Amino acid sequence: MADDKIDKRVTQAFSAVKRRCFMSTDTQHLADYDVPFSIGHAQTISQPTTVRHMLLWLAPQSGQRILDVGSGSGWSTALLAYLVGPTGAVFAIERIAELKRFGEINCHRFGCDNVEFFIAENNIGLAAYAPFDRILVSAAASEAIPDELIKQLAPNGKLVIPVHNSIFELQKDAQGDIKYCHEHFGYVFVPLIIETNN
Repeated sequence: MADDKIDKRVTQAFSAVKRRCFMSTDTQHLADYDVPFSIGHAQTISQPTTVRHMLLWLAPQSGQRILDVGSGSGWSTALLAYLVGPTGAVFAIERIAELKRFGEINCHRFGCDNVEFFIAENNIGLAAYAPFDRILVSAAASEAIPDELIKQLAPNGKLVIPVHNSIFELQKDAQGDIKYCHEHFGYVFVPLIIETNN
């Protein structure tokens, strides 16, 4: 379970970063409903309760470098940007160019100055900018936690990623070995698409 400090910080982030600002104009009036909504291209802006759980498990800290895989609307990206503060940095990856622009515009309009957006390449993650203190993935891997993401996680880092209908919370120790991996059951995500042209 998350401690009271991170719970309070995540609550503050949700209050500051309004979900409706990251939704299409025809669904903004529904922003307070605790359900996912389409943002086009068979992608969604996730259910608030699910996003909150993932952020509590991720436990982002001020000044950290965070990789946001599947940034979509930019809402999770902006929440992460708020949580790491001006001394931190968020690297947002999206494979769909139109959604990358949508999320980028949303975040810039919201005033996120500590975020950089990237189009996903053939390999998952952003190895050129690794290691990351935290990695958040907002789409479900089909079989297992990708080794590429584990490699891009810094010592003492945390990775939160859906696999099938569970969310896995993985942490490394100070030596870079996996300290623990916990499974949270009962979630539904769009699939994580990994294209490789080796």
